[in-house]
Amino acid sequence: MTRTKYIESISRTPTLPLRVSLAQRSGARKARLGFPLLVTMMLAWGSQMALAENPEISGRRATERLTFNDDEIKDGFFKIAFSAELQLDARVEKIRKFDGPVRIFVDGDASPDRRAAITAIVDDIRAHVDHLDLAMTDAREAANFTVILVTDRKLARTIRTRYGNSQAKQIERSLNPQCLSGIGKDKTYRIRRAEAILPVDAGDFTFYDCAYEELLQGLGAINDDSSVPWTMFNDDVQMGFFDVYDQYLLNILYDPRIHPGMTKADVTRLLPEVLETARAWVANTNRLDHSGQLGGPGVNPGQTAAQSSAIAKTNGEFACDVAPVRR
Repeated sequence: MTRTKYIESISRTPTLPLRVSLAQRSGARKARLGFPLLVTMMLAWGSQMALAENPEISGRRATERLTFNDDEIKDGFFKIAFSAELQLDARVEKIRKFDGPVRIFVDGDASPDRRAAITAIVDDIRAHVDHLDLAMTDAREAANFTVILVTDRKLARTIRTRYGNSQAKQIERSLNPQCLSGIGKDKTYRIRRAEAILPVDAGDFTFYDCAYEELLQGLGAINDDSSVPWTMFNDDVQMGFFDVYDQYLLNILYDPRIHPGMTKADVTRLLPEVLETARAWVANTNRLDHSGQLGGPGVNPGQTAAQSSAIAKTNGEFACDVAPVRR
């Protein structure tokens, strides 16, 4: 499997400059756009969902590594939150994140209906990332993150419609995406809009794996790196749930002390205190004991970790994963 690349590309908000990043992943296709657009295509499936869990997810969850030292977490954060595999303009390594409420609108009526699954995934992410105001909305105009549900056959056409023929050719040529997400940021690197395009009929595991990763990348975890073996943001890893390691990364990113536009040097000065806070939150929400194993008190005593609950015409960033050649 190959995973995500990062490219500077075109966004749909004419007032914002464009930046694109591409990323590849084997076994799945993804791409991401930013405001400057970030398009990320990823296979990320559902973490701790109320629905019956896919056996492939359960098997991966059963063998999930739960303990990490500080250096392992720091290494992954700096590689995932800053870098990009491919950029069309000058490389900029700064934090991108929403700095206010994130409201997700689901568009599309493709079958099977995955709306309930998206809602469950959003609930799961919100429950495991502190300081992230994340919720669904039924009002398109109130949303700053749009999830577009399509059939696999209509994925390429949808990408062309939303990003234009030139950008679509670049994505297909480099990434052969199976799913796609993008972010648009302003000059201060605040994410102002994001979107994800997800095929609904590629199978349950693929859908949930893709949806988790695309949504999380749309929140600012913008890079893939094959040297980090514990993250879903790795070309060679498919998990299908919101794993503990990536919860650390997202909780660091959304700590209020970490601001959009920060450099690696800025974050390095704050990281010891921020990581301590993230460790306490992740341990509590996943019921991890002092050694990092399941069985701590947590916030949901009755649950285990496995059971807890327009971007187009301006410059942007995007990354994506690639999938096997279709027959």
